[in-house]
Amino acid sequence: MLKFNPRLLPVIAALSTPPLGVFVILIALGDIDIGPALAAAAAVVLLTGLLLHPYGADMANVARYARDLANGIESAPPTLRTGLAADLLAALGQLRRGWRAQSGNLTTLVRFHENLVESLPAPLFLLNRQRRVVRANLSATSVFGRQLQGRDLAAFLRYPDLLDAVDGVLAGRGGTSVEISLRGGTELDFRAMLEPLRDPGPDGTVAVLTLHDITALKRLEQMRADFIANASHELRTPLSALLGFIETLRGPARDDTEAHERFLAIMFEQASRMSRLVADLLNLSRIELNERTQPGGLTDIPTVVQRIAEGLVLQAEGRGMRIELDMAPDLPPVKGQRDELEQIFQNLMDNALKYGRQGTPVQVSIRLTSELPAGLAGRCREAIAVAVRDQGEGIERQHLPRLTERFFRVDAARSRQLGGTGLGLAIVKHLVNRHRGQLVIDSVLGVGSTFTVFLPVDEA
Repeated sequence: MLKFNPRLLPVIAALSTPPLGVFVILIALGDIDIGPALAAAAAVVLLTGLLLHPYGADMANVARYARDLANGIESAPPTLRTGLAADLLAALGQLRRGWRAQSGNLTTLVRFHENLVESLPAPLFLLNRQRRVVRANLSATSVFGRQLQGRDLAAFLRYPDLLDAVDGVLAGRGGTSVEISLRGGTELDFRAMLEPLRDPGPDGTVAVLTLHDITALKRLEQMRADFIANASHELRTPLSALLGFIETLRGPARDDTEAHERFLAIMFEQASRMSRLVADLLNLSRIELNERTQPGGLTDIPTVVQRIAEGLVLQAEGRGMRIELDMAPDLPPVKGQRDELEQIFQNLMDNALKYGRQGTPVQVSIRLTSELPAGLAGRCREAIAVAVRDQGEGIERQHLPRLTERFFRVDAARSRQLGGTGLGLAIVKHLVNRHRGQLVIDSVLGVGSTFTVFLPVDEA
C-alpha cells in the first residue's frame, strides 16, 4: 500500500493545473461533456501523484537520514529510486565525510592543547570574572590539591598583593606580575604572571594566571648575599686583630719585648688564617669555573687514600687517634684528576680528625658498588664508594643539607678554633660534581658522621 505524502499536494496541484485548464476550456466550448471531462481530470491528478510519489518518498528518506546525522545517530544510507534524490544523498554523504574529517582534526587539536596545558611545568589557572578557577593544570593540582575547580582563588592563595593584582586584571587593567612565597612543608617562591584574554572563553574564562618557580633564583641570591657578608666578616675579624696588635706594638708596647713575642705569634696566626681563607676562596672560584668540564685521565683511588692517610699520621697521633683503612682488592680506576681527588679526601679525613672524639679511630672504607644514590643512578652502573667515618658528636639532621654551603658551620666558634675556613665541604662538593660523582652525608647525634663520595667507574 502506497503511503501518500501530504507535502506533495502543492506540487501535484501545480503540475495538474495546465491540463485541468484545457478541460475547462473544452467544456466551455461544448466540445466535451462535463462527466468525461471530470473523469479525465481525476485521471490526470492521479497519474501526476503516482509519478511524484517516488520522488516524495526518496526526499522523505533523505530528510530522515539527514536528521539522524544531525542528532549523531549512525544509520545506513537509505535505498533510493530516483536519480535526483540519489544526487542529493551523494552530496550529503560528501558533506558528512568532510564534517567527520574536520571534526577529527578539531578533536585532535583540542586534545593537543589540553595535553599541552596539563604538561606545562608551571602551575596554571584559568579564571572567570568572579575570580573563581575554571580550570587548573596538573602542576597546579600537585602543589595546591585536586579540588580547585570552582573555588575562589582566595581560598588557597591568600596573598593580598596577588589578589589585588587579579582584581585589577579582572577590572580591565592590563597584565601584571607579583612575587609570592609559599610557606608550608617546603618553602617555595613564585612569580605570579597575570594576563587578561582578549575575548572571554566559552567556559567563562577571562584571565590566565601562571606561577613560575623562582625558588632556586631566590636561594642563589640569598647565598650570594650571605657569601659576601660571611666573607667580609671572616676577613674583617683577623684584619681587625692585626690592626689592633700593630697599633699596640707601635704605641704602649713599643719597648715591651715579651709583648712583642706574644703579639707577633697571634698576628702570625691571624695572618695565616686570612691567607688560608683567601687561598680557599681562590681555589673554590677556580673549581666552580671548571666544574662543567669533566677531567680526563685515570686515577687509582686506593693509592690516593693510602698516601693521604700516611700524611695525616702525625696529626692523628697528636689527638690519640688513628686512621683505619678498609680497601677492597682489585678496584678499577676512576676518571679524574689526581690532585683534585687528593684534595677531596684530604679535606674529609682532616675534618674527621678535627671533629672526631680524641682516642677514637677514623674509619675509611673503599668498595665497588652498584647500589647508587638517586642522583647517580641512571648515569652509571657502578661506582667507587669512599666512606670516611668519625666517632664525633654528630650533626643534627636539619643541618645536613646546608653543610656544603660556603661558610656554614654548625659550631662556628669551634670551627674557627680548629682553623677551619668554612669552605672545605663546599670545595669537596664542587670537586665531586666536577668528577660527575655525588657526596652523601649521614650523621647520628652522639655516634658520629659518615661522608661518602661516589665516583663513577671508567667502564672503558
